[in-house]
Amino acid sequence: MIISASRRTDIPAYYSEWFVNRIREEFLYVRNPLNIHQIGKIRLSRDVVDGIVFWTKNPIPLMSKLDAFKEYLYYFQFTLTGYGKEIETGLPSKNQELIPAFCDLSKRVGRERVVWRYDPIFLSDKYTIGYHKEIFEQLISKLGNYTEKCTVSFLDLYKNTERNLKSFGIRVPTRNEQIEIINSFVEIAKEYEINIDTCAEENDFSEIGVNHACCIDKERLERIGGIHLEVKKDPNQRSVCGCAGSIDIGTYNTCKNGCVYCYANYNSLVVEKQVNNHNPFNPLLFGTVECNDEIKERKMESCIRNQLTIFDI
Repeated sequence: MIISASRRTDIPAYYSEWFVNRIREEFLYVRNPLNIHQIGKIRLSRDVVDGIVFWTKNPIPLMSKLDAFKEYLYYFQFTLTGYGKEIETGLPSKNQELIPAFCDLSKRVGRERVVWRYDPIFLSDKYTIGYHKEIFEQLISKLGNYTEKCTVSFLDLYKNTERNLKSFGIRVPTRNEQIEIINSFVEIAKEYEINIDTCAEENDFSEIGVNHACCIDKERLERIGGIHLEVKKDPNQRSVCGCAGSIDIGTYNTCKNGCVYCYANYNSLVVEKQVNNHNPFNPLLFGTVECNDEIKERKMESCIRNQLTIFDI
């Protein structure tokens, strides 16, 4: 089974100590977001965890703890955009901290284990098409030697994000504007031999050589580990999502990055409450098991069927 850590919160940035403790004890608990009193027990032993995908905008707190994962296959989805502090309020300096961290992480674990994400893309009076082109070129000039590809996506307007974005004059690019942006990214990326793909986009950009991404990517794990995984597409994601099946161990309303476009945080009071209820030594990311909670062990097994041979490469 593949562990997603996590689409719902930034575990590397804020909860790395907790996750390392869970790896050492080889299990954790995660609440069902649709039924909070239903808790799944997730085994983390190496014999059932085929890989870990870290989603983050700031891996720095985790980087000193990577030895805890030396027996595991893993890679990072690292989001790094050109938005300012008014949009991504909780992030450290990109030039002084995050860009150097991206390069350092890649040097430590290999460029195949660090996927750059430039998303979500939106437009406003400040963040114009020209702005995105200029910033993308600046970023790729610094990151191009430290990754293999860049995954992009355009803003999706959920109820919570639409409410948060009104005061910034932010809008979703039109189809023609999306084509212009992606075309320019592809041309810029050619110099660095970086592949561009899209995350869960309804629009098809294959005519300009851009395909749908698999962010939970079984082929990447196979290549990193020299293994063969028999894992199907994740049925819980949108039809245009190419991700392989995984178990997400995060919790909504817990990320402190403060991004105004975030779909995973929709109540600042709940975020504050849950952050205050975090204990790095508890099996749950937040709070404790209560008397009316039901714990069920998740059925898990390895999807590794055999080692790769020369004919699979």
